[in-house]
Amino acid sequence: MTLLSLTADELRQQIDGEIASNPALELTEERRCPNCHRLLPARGMCPVCSQPSPSAPDEPVVFVSPREDFYSGGASFESENQPEDDFSQTTEDLPTYVLRQIAPELDIQDRRMAAYLLTHLDDDGFLTIPLIEVARYFHVLPSKIEQIQKIIQRADPLGVGSTSPQTALLAQMEVLAENGSVPELALQIVKECMDLMVHRQVSEIAHHCDVTVRQVQQAMKFIGENLNPYPGRSHWGDMRQPAAEATQVYHRPDIIINYLNDDPKNPLSVEIIMPLFGTLQVNPLFRQAMQQASEEQRENWKNDMERASLFVKCLQQRNHTMKRLMQKVVSVQKDYILYGEKHLKPVTRASLAVELEVHESTISRAVANKTVQLPNRKIVPLSSFFDRSLNVRSVLREMIINEAKPLSDTELAEMLSEKGFDVARRTVAKYRAMEGILPAHLRHAVAMNA
Repeated sequence: MTLLSLTADELRQQIDGEIASNPALELTEERRCPNCHRLLPARGMCPVCSQPSPSAPDEPVVFVSPREDFYSGGASFESENQPEDDFSQTTEDLPTYVLRQIAPELDIQDRRMAAYLLTHLDDDGFLTIPLIEVARYFHVLPSKIEQIQKIIQRADPLGVGSTSPQTALLAQMEVLAENGSVPELALQIVKECMDLMVHRQVSEIAHHCDVTVRQVQQAMKFIGENLNPYPGRSHWGDMRQPAAEATQVYHRPDIIINYLNDDPKNPLSVEIIMPLFGTLQVNPLFRQAMQQASEEQRENWKNDMERASLFVKCLQQRNHTMKRLMQKVVSVQKDYILYGEKHLKPVTRASLAVELEVHESTISRAVANKTVQLPNRKIVPLSSFFDRSLNVRSVLREMIINEAKPLSDTELAEMLSEKGFDVARRTVAKYRAMEGILPAHLRHAVAMNA
């Protein structure tokens, strides 16, 4: 199970460590197929295991390859040409993200004041410093700071830079009213009955506003579906948290999917990389030496022999499990591999574990940290084959690219529903943020400036 969770790079390090510490293990120069153990040519794959099955010619051909030269250009596994520092990745925090949006609207002095305000945001996206203190610090009128705060509040996420949930909701309503209609009752509830709304006291709100309970419920539904009282907790705010997932950049795959013999008319071939040039086995000379050794020495060497034998068997079991997994995954997700993210089918690790008659943790370990090179040369994490939101996000991205005018998240949710994707407005907002797409009002502003 430990070997199963390792990537090709990590597996190579593990094998090197075992060889260095265990005299019973040896790596021979001869190249044998990890599946059928036939001798292999100096270059290339097994001529037997890499052939399609006569009974199912359209099924993917899955095999384990022991070659080192599987990277483009024939670069070896230990290539010295690989950069020491892969493309570095950075995570943009909430203040930086907001300042980048509003900077074009501000002059240099106003940018300094905006940056100062943004450095005083808490995790909910609220200001932690009174505006009057900022005005005194920069020797300007409070109205000047309020003007900059309003610009900040209109950035994504809407309402960021407010002083309370109520002011955040009011700022969001102001922007929504410019692009659509906001129920008057919803605005009145936020202005006059914020405390009652927080405690869900619907009857008291209805009495205060002189409306029916049903009208209050409808207004509160609008507020719940379209507004966020804590802007900093949205996707962009999550980037302030240490647990936020950073963008990954992949360079070397653990698995390569391509057409057999690079011919699109042929079935897919799935090559699981075995990072060895040679064959790992128990050293036969070590076996002979054990027979001639003293009883005490033989007892010490016995542990090395058993560990070497177990390691080789575990390595074979890892290859067998990976082969079964990829055979099933590629068969199910063939359309995704060939035609893109919109064709991804909803498959879970649990369902796959049932079909393969293994524990779910086995599938999770086999999938963890592995990367796959698709026929289009794109390298993706193996976990993306189980990402149930990927196809929805792909359709959402295409809809926004082709929109005639900026569509709100509610409109996008309705259009996705028509296409068979039943997602809530908040889910659309989450997926939009994951794709790095601005909300409707900011897309409109960008289009106007362009």
